[in-house]
Amino acid sequence: MTSPLSTTSTDVDPRRWLALVVIAVAQLMVVLDASIVNIALPSAQEALGISDANRQWVVTAYALAFGGLLLLGGRVADFVGRKRAFIIGLVGFGIASAVGGLAQNQIELFGARALQGAFAALMAPAALSLITVTFTEPKERAKAFGVYGGISGGGAALGLILGGVLTEYASWRWTLLVNTPIAIATAVAAYLLVRESRAEGKARYDIPGVVTSTLGLGALVYGFTMASEDGWSSAGTISLLVAAVVLLVAFVVIEMNTAEPLLPPRVFTERNRAAAFLVSLLLGLALFGMFLFLVYYMQGTLQYSAVKSGLAFLPFSVGVVIGAGVASGFLPRVGPRPLMVGGTVMAAIGMALFTQITVDDSYLAVVLPAQIVMSIGMGLAFVALSSTALVGVEDHDAGVASALVNTTQQVGGSLGTALLNTIAASATAGYITANGVAQTPEGLVHGYTVAFTWGLGALILAAVLSLVLVTKQRPAATDEGDETPFEHAEELVVI
Repeated sequence: MTSPLSTTSTDVDPRRWLALVVIAVAQLMVVLDASIVNIALPSAQEALGISDANRQWVVTAYALAFGGLLLLGGRVADFVGRKRAFIIGLVGFGIASAVGGLAQNQIELFGARALQGAFAALMAPAALSLITVTFTEPKERAKAFGVYGGISGGGAALGLILGGVLTEYASWRWTLLVNTPIAIATAVAAYLLVRESRAEGKARYDIPGVVTSTLGLGALVYGFTMASEDGWSSAGTISLLVAAVVLLVAFVVIEMNTAEPLLPPRVFTERNRAAAFLVSLLLGLALFGMFLFLVYYMQGTLQYSAVKSGLAFLPFSVGVVIGAGVASGFLPRVGPRPLMVGGTVMAAIGMALFTQITVDDSYLAVVLPAQIVMSIGMGLAFVALSSTALVGVEDHDAGVASALVNTTQQVGGSLGTALLNTIAASATAGYITANGVAQTPEGLVHGYTVAFTWGLGALILAAVLSLVLVTKQRPAATDEGDETPFEHAEELVVI
């Protein structure tokens, strides 16, 4: 491994643009993995005999590990060395992907997905930090982050298509196996092209905070899953939910009393920033749930192939990009509040349309309009909340605040997927019990619409929080040529 090198304005890395290509490929892989598996999920469920209650773990295991360990991953990268952490993350991600692709049962698949998330939590913040220290000139840094943001936005669409192609013409296993050669090749390129950098000072890690927060969230997700099989009043479900509350309360107490907290409480004391994190959590809950059930609706009810399902999701990705572009233009002039409120309301309208789907509906009549409205709203809201999370934050908390936008989205997604899957499965079972097995197709769609209704509730709450808590308006005037705090906010958006 190369020794740490300073990247200052007088010591510009001549290979910085090649290094950006390497970092972009790694980011693309992380983004792809979130969407590529969604399309493959019905095939994987059938092949490994995964129950409806447990299918959400394919999504949740990754999101929970990624979101729960992201803050720690950033700190590890800073002190161990960003290049070293980046390479370790790449190699680990590739190995975990191979294990998942070769899984022979659901436990192996869930475990591999969790490992993927853990290594992604090390790789992603290291990649973002490497861009920051490699590109020190403001205009070059803006271009570099523009590439990074574009990969984050467009990668999801590519993942949907690639996932469909691999699932239909090869196997669902290749949606995971494809990562391995790419990750290893990227790690080799990173070793050759990327400079090392690390933070000064003694490394300190909040291990008790990591353990209590991760176990607490895991117990909460597992409690939601058990409720689907055993009921909310069962001893196992109640025990897990109580354990989750105890662990999460312990996490809060630890963070308030430790010298180097994983999640400094002061980051949440500013109301606009707190609102941004809460809205991000709720948007993640609604978004992940929508993707899960819409995949099953397309492939199960509409009888779409994996490829056709992937292509059918493209308007959503395009809508997010359009919404983000519009928001980035208006944000410096109008501030975040109108965009957050308008975006969450639009997303809620789109989700309300999803609640109206039936067995006999067509894609063009209901699904496409709902996707367009919801996706544009999501793009508007995510850009606005990303900027709000960073405005006014102290320099020493900027990294934590940036990571929290992604963390809250991933944690919200993991919790939402588990909760909404339980709600949908229970609603479907109740419908079939009341109407007979012959009504199973209608029962499945009923479960989806009930889940969409709960997602709608989350989006309405997000709109209310945006309206009530966000007070930040237009940014203060800056000197000519200076960037406002809201510029380039779209570069932080990861869907």
